[in-house]
Amino acid sequence: MTTTQLTSLPIIDFSLAQGTQQDREELRDQLRRVTHEIGFFYLTGHGIEKDFIDEFVSTSRQFFKLPEESKLQLENTQSPHFRGYTRVGGELTQGKVDWREQLDIGPERPALDRTVFTEDFWTLQGPNLWPGDLPRLRELSERWIEELSALSRKLLSEWAAALGAPADFFDTSFDELSAPLLKIVRYPGKSGETPQQGVGAHKDLGVLTLLYVEEGKAGLQVEYEGEWIDAPPVSGAFVVNIGEMLEIATNGFLKATLHRVISPEIGDDRISFPFFYAPRLDASIPTIELPEKLAEQSRGVTQDPNNVLHTIFGENSLKSRVRAHPNVVEAHHPYLISASSLLGQGY
Repeated sequence: MTTTQLTSLPIIDFSLAQGTQQDREELRDQLRRVTHEIGFFYLTGHGIEKDFIDEFVSTSRQFFKLPEESKLQLENTQSPHFRGYTRVGGELTQGKVDWREQLDIGPERPALDRTVFTEDFWTLQGPNLWPGDLPRLRELSERWIEELSALSRKLLSEWAAALGAPADFFDTSFDELSAPLLKIVRYPGKSGETPQQGVGAHKDLGVLTLLYVEEGKAGLQVEYEGEWIDAPPVSGAFVVNIGEMLEIATNGFLKATLHRVISPEIGDDRISFPFFYAPRLDASIPTIELPEKLAEQSRGVTQDPNNVLHTIFGENSLKSRVRAHPNVVEAHHPYLISASSLLGQGY
């Protein structure tokens, strides 16, 4: 496959998982091939109800229409767990400002006693910040996390089988303390002679990402062989990509791919829901012993001195949060900036 041949992302129908053995083999072959070559695809046949999706979009729009003072009551600088609302321009990618506003939501759990836990990444566990005047958003968000976690588990089991491992190969890293993250994002319009950075080029740090973009709203671009490929929404589909942890687990056979978002023009905006499926914070994703034919095609894990990859998920996640939200670090964790041991690990 060459750049001239790839003009759009492939589409995979997950309903094949409910079909015959031949259907499942076809699904696994597609998953293996597409995420080895590209790392991104559209997922249809996923079973998430359209009415649920539509209500989540409309309710999220209600949140972003709240008065600024209401949203700022949930500002992430009030959360040592990097949860809550980020105002437009309040997040960085590769040191540059992202032009979006968002609400970060994780599993609703109590914070851990700082005097008890030793690894810094446990600070990522804690309660969310919810809008009191829009309770429906919490109900929909928690359902979204539950349903997309279940879908992600099914996807991972099909991937494992596609790579020659038992279907439950990844299960030991995921339990009641798994740490998925949901972002409810709005990209406001922004003008300029050149495309504006909604989110800068990056790879996802975790295991698996499922992204829903409201219909008719372009902006996502995926890097393929040095070129940017537009990935506009496909009706009813999720955009799926793997993260750095699956690249590590397969010694680079599966590919974590650079992607970015271009801001809409003035007068338009865009709602999207990136969902990052992730294991326990203290989990290391097990390495798959690939069949010889697949192992020969492994490229090795990407080595970037400016983006050190950690085998423990929590270390990878904390690295990303520290870089993206220096305001939260300054407010709650200044030691993460000054600690030479962390800086030496690529934070």
